[in-house]
Amino acid sequence: APWCLMMSLTPSRGCLLDLPWEDILVPHILCHLPLQQLLSLQRVSKSFQSLIQLYLANMRCFDSSQIEPAIPRAAFVNLLKDNEVLQQLALQNCSDWLTDRELLPVIGQNHHLHQIQLKGCAQLSRHALVAISLSCPNLRRLSLAHCEWVDSLSLRSLADHCKALEAVDLTACRQLKDEAICYLVQKCSRLKSLSLAVNANVGDVAVEEIAKCCPELEHLDLTGCLRVKNDSIRVLAEYCPKLRSLKVKHCHNVAESSLSILRSRGVELDVEPPLQRALVLLQDVVGFAPFINLQI
Repeated sequence: APWCLMMSLTPSRGCLLDLPWEDILVPHILCHLPLQQLLSLQRVSKSFQSLIQLYLANMRCFDSSQIEPAIPRAAFVNLLKDNEVLQQLALQNCSDWLTDRELLPVIGQNHHLHQIQLKGCAQLSRHALVAISLSCPNLRRLSLAHCEWVDSLSLRSLADHCKALEAVDLTACRQLKDEAICYLVQKCSRLKSLSLAVNANVGDVAVEEIAKCCPELEHLDLTGCLRVKNDSIRVLAEYCPKLRSLKVKHCHNVAESSLSILRSRGVELDVEPPLQRALVLLQDVVGFAPFINLQI
């Protein structure tokens, strides 16, 4: 419906573009259109092109997944070259070409960013994370999942400069060890959500430090952290009263003896109780679940 409205109000009628651009069109009309359609709208006329450029320069949120097919490198650079007010930046389908050369100018001129999504952007380097830490002091949410270039030094820079962080995704950041995670949580005690999944270098030392430094923690993902054991899970239960979910699937050294404490508090776990697991396995084998009074 908004798109039909825009196309019906062409410049020749002297209606749409006569409205105040910055006060009406940008904040109240263009913001309701998908980014893909806005880019197409630039081809209507030079006036529309100028209007869309003004919108892009004042855009608060940029999500590359809204542009299909995947956004080209040159288009990305052009879209954000004049923007200095971004608050949210999501670059999830740029991994084939996104490097420090394209990202660093955007980060350097946008100091109001509080949410950045770089999941799978494998061609960046540690310099990208250092630039984020230096330019985005109010950063609250950061996803670096599957960014294996993240190392302990760049994570230290993040911890030193972005102490308002509330959610960090470090899934499959395989260079990171306990020491780096400990430094992060010591500096960023406001963390509510943290993922360390698929990292065989993370163990009890890191988990215990997370528990003691982050009393506001609500979500922790330790999937596939093979060195995590029962002792650190018990510490987590003791120090994190606000914990709402914990993922420990494929953590073979974590048993029900420690998980039961959290389970009794209503914490959502991705591992079923032993009896329930046994029933599921039995159902898979014989094709039905026996009727058992679980209250006995």
